[in-house]
Amino acid sequence: QLDLVESGGGLVQAGGSLRLSCAASQRAFSNYAMGWFRQAPGKEREFVAHTSRSGYNNHYSDSVQGRFTISRDNAKNTVYLQMNNLKPEDTAVYYCAAQGPPFAIATMSRYEFWGQGTQVTVSS
Repeated sequence: QLDLVESGGGLVQAGGSLRLSCAASQRAFSNYAMGWFRQAPGKEREFVAHTSRSGYNNHYSDSVQGRFTISRDNAKNTVYLQMNNLKPEDTAVYYCAAQGPPFAIATMSRYEFWGQGTQVTVSS
């Protein structure tokens, strides 16, 4: 069992930045690839970003490529999502999730553990 707790959400103006954090409960954290997903009101949950177990291989959705950066610190059992140049359409609840092998970057059903989510609201 891996417990995940997100933090860092909030209200920000368009063009601003936020950094989300996701802390894991166990040292086994480094055995898992990590992803960030988001869900806007009335919409399905969607993939945002993924990082490999080492943190050296990262993938992003087209909508956030170039604006968001995923990173991880395995010594701190934490994954981050740096969000720059935020847009109103980035408003959503953001979730982190952990995935063991075999890896499927954007497939939600392949993620075994999920956090409770943190709200990000971008005003225009």
